[in-house]
Amino acid sequence: MIQVLVVDDDFMVARLHSSVVASQPGFEVIGAARTGADALAAVRTLRPDLVLLDIYLPDMSGLEVLRRFRESAADYPVDVIVISAARDLDTLRTALRGGVFQYLVKPFEVESLRARLEDYAAHRAELHHLTEAHQDEVDRVFRTPSTRTPPPKGISPETTTLVLRALAESPDPDLSATECADLTGLSRSSTRRYLEHLVTTGQAEMHPRYGTAGRPERRYRLLPK
Repeated sequence: MIQVLVVDDDFMVARLHSSVVASQPGFEVIGAARTGADALAAVRTLRPDLVLLDIYLPDMSGLEVLRRFRESAADYPVDVIVISAARDLDTLRTALRGGVFQYLVKPFEVESLRARLEDYAAHRAELHHLTEAHQDEVDRVFRTPSTRTPPPKGISPETTTLVLRALAESPDPDLSATECADLTGLSRSSTRRYLEHLVTTGQAEMHPRYGTAGRPERRYRLLPK
C-alpha cells in the first residue's frame, strides 16, 4: 500500500482529499496535518510514501515545508504532490526545483486528483521493476513526452489540434467548453474531454469564473510554449 499524509489547514478540504485517497486502490491515508510543523513531525514519525501538500499553511509556507523535507531526505525520503490555490510562477518554479511529483491547482475536479494518484502509482511501479534503465525507460520514469507515445484512448491528434487552434485563435483568451464546442463543431462533452486532456498535458490551464449564483464556470486558456 502507498501510505499518504494529507497536509491542509482547512479541515473540510483535508477530509475531502483523504476520502479520495482512501477510495483509490493501493493507497492508504495514514495521517493528516494542518500546519507545517505538524507535517514535518508526521513525516518523521509516520514515514509516509507520499505527501499531499498545501502551500498556504498558518505557520509557514508549504514551500518551506518542502525544503525541509528535502534536507532530511536521507533519513525520511518522501514524494510530494502539491495541491494549492497558489498559481504564481515563482511558487511553481520553486516547487519544481523542490522535486514535486505533480502540482494540482485548486479548485479541481476529483477525477484530476485520482488521475495524479494513478500516475504516481504507475511511477513507483516503474521504479520498482527497473534495475538498469535504457533511455525509453528513463523517459517513462521522468515522464518525458515522446512522439512515439500514443494519446489516451478516445483522444485523437487531429481533434486535439482542432481544439488547440480554437483556443489560440479565439478573441477571448478564456473559453468555456460550450464556447469551444461552438468554434470546433464538436459536442460539448467531447470538447470538455479534450480540454481536460490539454490541461493534463500542460498545454492549457483551467480556472473558474464566478458568477452571481450557482457553481463557477470552468474556463480554459492556452498556456504559452
